[in-house]
Amino acid sequence: MSHYKANLRDQEFNLFEANPITEYLESFGGMDEDTARMILREVERLAVGPWGESFVATDRYELKLVNGEVVLPDELKRSIDAYREAGWGRIAMPPELGGAGAPPSLTTATIELLCGSQPTAYFYAIGELMARVLFEEGTEEQQKIAHYMLDRNWGGTMVLTEPDAGSDVGAGTTKAVQLDGDMYAIEGVKRFITSGEFDYAENIIHLVLARPEGAGPGTKGLSLFMVPKFLINDDGSLGDRNGVYATNIEKKMGIKGSTTCELSFGADTPAYGWLVGSKHDGIRQMFRVIEHARMLIGTKSTATLSTGYLNALEYAKQRVQGPDLAQATDKTAPRVAIIRHPNVRRMLMIQKAYAEGLRALVMYTAWVQDQIMLHPDDQYLDALNDLLLPMVKGYSSEKAYELLAMSLQVFGGSGFTTDYPIEQYIRDSKIDTLYEGTTGIQAMDLFFRKIARDQGATLTRISAQIVEFVKGGGDEDVLSTERELLGKALDDVQGQIGVLVGHLMASMQEPTQIYKAGLHLDGLLESLSEVVIGWLLLRHAEIAAAKLPAATGDDVAFYEGKVASARFFVGHVLPGIATRRSEAEAENGGLMVLSDEAF
Repeated sequence: MSHYKANLRDQEFNLFEANPITEYLESFGGMDEDTARMILREVERLAVGPWGESFVATDRYELKLVNGEVVLPDELKRSIDAYREAGWGRIAMPPELGGAGAPPSLTTATIELLCGSQPTAYFYAIGELMARVLFEEGTEEQQKIAHYMLDRNWGGTMVLTEPDAGSDVGAGTTKAVQLDGDMYAIEGVKRFITSGEFDYAENIIHLVLARPEGAGPGTKGLSLFMVPKFLINDDGSLGDRNGVYATNIEKKMGIKGSTTCELSFGADTPAYGWLVGSKHDGIRQMFRVIEHARMLIGTKSTATLSTGYLNALEYAKQRVQGPDLAQATDKTAPRVAIIRHPNVRRMLMIQKAYAEGLRALVMYTAWVQDQIMLHPDDQYLDALNDLLLPMVKGYSSEKAYELLAMSLQVFGGSGFTTDYPIEQYIRDSKIDTLYEGTTGIQAMDLFFRKIARDQGATLTRISAQIVEFVKGGGDEDVLSTERELLGKALDDVQGQIGVLVGHLMASMQEPTQIYKAGLHLDGLLESLSEVVIGWLLLRHAEIAAAKLPAATGDDVAFYEGKVASARFFVGHVLPGIATRRSEAEAENGGLMVLSDEAF
């Protein structure tokens, strides 16, 4: 049986009840609700079937770099074959690229299914994203190459990080020497390149940030280049091997079947690259990829926590051990399933609330992305998406990794073995807190770029929506207590932001005052994410409570669970925001004057 357990019912709730995409589905390729539901069911069938069958084998197989080549295990290739044959990589592509033009919300739901089942395999499919960016940013000739990438299943990579620069992308030294027009020679070494080398695809297109000779320092001096593994002839056939080679692959704690490479450009033979779109606009172009990748990682985190929780839930219902706590002194009392034990029940509800809460955050963000496509001139939607992405990527990845340990705890000692998938989930998910900017970087982005830079305008608008929700409900509102708690949490996070903005303003006169803000940015990311999730979960609970009286069958338990998880999250998680506010208000900066030797 597959390790993967999907939560299709909650996905459908997000898509068709909480954020009803049926109101505008026709605008995306004439799609309708029946088609959307069919897509979800079919992708789920793939995920629990041939796609996920390689999950364990891929983890146990040792990838090796031999003469610049990496051979993937046969099990993994069969999974990728099943995905390619089904054509699911095309559903999000615009019609001009042969796609169905599905909205981001539906696409995100399918990505959750695929990443929850076999994330390693999905990383070999991201060439589709690179093809789309190349098509939309590239020249007419590069648009042809984008078609080749999709039609012939070529790989694709995003190539930013350098050994000495790390997350400081602007410090990169890889250079581009102009040869003729848009053709350059690329010289340098990049590190941590996902899917940088593998034998499944006949060609790999690398999208590389490099600094043209004479360009200025920092990120503004970077340009984006298309660097193929094999050169491409005018008729689309493959030519000579280009001078880009994998010179090392990382040995990792998780996602072991994903080749994470060091790539060397132009070491022995020239590495030819072509300026993307004939314009030196590299960091903006690459950020299109980065933002997609951050959304992907937040979705992957959510997916892994969800299947971890559902595996733990199944085990808790089946594992019989110990008497009911209320009968603990009766030696003849029957043994019960561990889901009847208070502590196990508590752990399961924590996981349920977060799994549904993170999904709510991811799917609401995807809904915002739908609206951006429907209303491209609405600048608020772009700003709201920008505000939400650090939460999706940073908060989701941190909480998923943390709570997967709780999923394992439900299994007891059995969870520490390879008999169950949780230990691999934990190893595979840790990378999510590091990919595409660590959590600390996401927190800085949230505060400095997404809040301070626009003077809190976007945050003010979404806060106003939350305030309206807090004021909602009538005299018999079953969520009145939770609305009040949400309002208190919003006040606390606004107070927390006010303290940090104060330190930012003070730093204009005394630069070291910024340290006081810096010490609490991760805390701000947590607090703001929790308020947004609390609001979304209560919106879900309001819908569920209204539908409960007429519900039948499995829907009764589902809607009861939606109300319960929202109440639990608001009652047990949101009060922690007041503590973070108090900590920020009491900050004296002492940690930053402590000598390095004292650590």
